[in-house]
Amino acid sequence: MTILYNSPIFGPVHSRRLGVSLGVNLMPADGKICSFDCIYCECGLNGDHHTKSKRPTREEVCEGLTKVLRERHEKEEPLDVITFAGNGEPTGHPDFAGIIDDTIAARDKYFPSAKVSVLSNATMLHKPDVFEALKKVDNNIQKLDTIDMEYITKVDRPCSPLYDVRKVIEQLKAYDGKVIIQTIFMRGEGVDNTGEEYVAPWIEAVKEIAPEQVMIYTIDRETPTKGLKKAEPAVLDQICERITKLNIPCTASY
Repeated sequence: MTILYNSPIFGPVHSRRLGVSLGVNLMPADGKICSFDCIYCECGLNGDHHTKSKRPTREEVCEGLTKVLRERHEKEEPLDVITFAGNGEPTGHPDFAGIIDDTIAARDKYFPSAKVSVLSNATMLHKPDVFEALKKVDNNIQKLDTIDMEYITKVDRPCSPLYDVRKVIEQLKAYDGKVIIQTIFMRGEGVDNTGEEYVAPWIEAVKEIAPEQVMIYTIDRETPTKGLKKAEPAVLDQICERITKLNIPCTASY
């Protein structure tokens, strides 16, 4: 069973990688809008969840977030991070940059020690306002599952035919280290990016990007495409060790 999140605010949830996380979903609650159509997405495939409503407005997001932060502050409830995720690619929202400014202002008022995180598939980095907005957040987490376009086309399934992973790598390099790379490793029939032919070039790309951190993980929930399997902990640990030897912090979530 796949998951759709409330909009514009959901949670908080306990994130494997981020802690107590209050979610911000810039997509409608009744469907999915994404520039990727990943076969492993916990929200399901794009075609299975056509939305009948609009994205929340900048004003609705700000109002909803401020209300929750104020209530949690008054009740002295903990919060580690405000995370942009949900039913699709958050940077696809037309007011993403303004929403980030609003979020930082509300965070500074109620939970100044909380981090602002964005989980993104890196498809909108060519937009100057998106690129600059992501510089302002604490955790600019960008997806790079592999550098093999055949695998990306089969597994991540970009909606735009113009997607070019080499251009994405150049955009990630332009952050001058203020970026976190997130990669899912998994196996299945005709799907496996854990082999050396995938891992070695990916590591070279990570070296080029020189991020502040790398987060690797594997499947945690039911996937819309059947037959996908977790990467074994030992495999993730070995990959993580190779990244750490480059003096780049790396975490593995099983």
